[in-house]
Amino acid sequence: MVLSGGSKTPGWTARLAATLAFLGGPGIFLLAFLDSSVLSFPVVTDLLIMRQAMRSPSRMIYFAAMAVAGSLAGCIWLYWLAKKGGEEYYRRRAGKSRGNFRRWMERNAFACVFAASLLPPPMPFKPFVLVAGMTQVRMRTFVLALLAGRGLRYLLEGWLAIRYGAQAMDFMVAHKLGMFITGLATIAIALILTRWIARPPQQKA
Repeated sequence: MVLSGGSKTPGWTARLAATLAFLGGPGIFLLAFLDSSVLSFPVVTDLLIMRQAMRSPSRMIYFAAMAVAGSLAGCIWLYWLAKKGGEEYYRRRAGKSRGNFRRWMERNAFACVFAASLLPPPMPFKPFVLVAGMTQVRMRTFVLALLAGRGLRYLLEGWLAIRYGAQAMDFMVAHKLGMFITGLATIAIALILTRWIARPPQQKA
């Protein structure tokens, strides 16, 4: 299946994306939910948003909002499963260091989740959701970071699709490795800035 220009998705993921594309916004919601929870569709959700935005520019915000809602629903479900079922596993694996790691996550959770949810594939996101659940990151922090990251990401993709058309979609598919490296660098910078902002004034001086 060709989602745009020369961008292709193989196998059953392409067939599912083609089927959900006919549903418009609800299809994007369902695809984003599945991608954020039980299944994995690298790039497909992003490309579908961009294609729908190209077809109906005036509804771009609606398509982005449906993707954000679907992703949020899927991530909360996965977060809840990790929080309920992963605590014992985390306690056994982390050992004596679990207290320090949990405090580190509490301080840096927003930056980690925001940066990881902002960047498109191949940046893995499910591990961040699972760790946030297992370490009992506050739901409010998790949701706000996810809304900010996913919202900015999908709106930007929709705008790029409207402005540059299929070229924007092909660029995203062709430069996955560069995006992955950029993702790691962005998370590192976000963590450094978060720690700096949170430091007491006398330590900054």
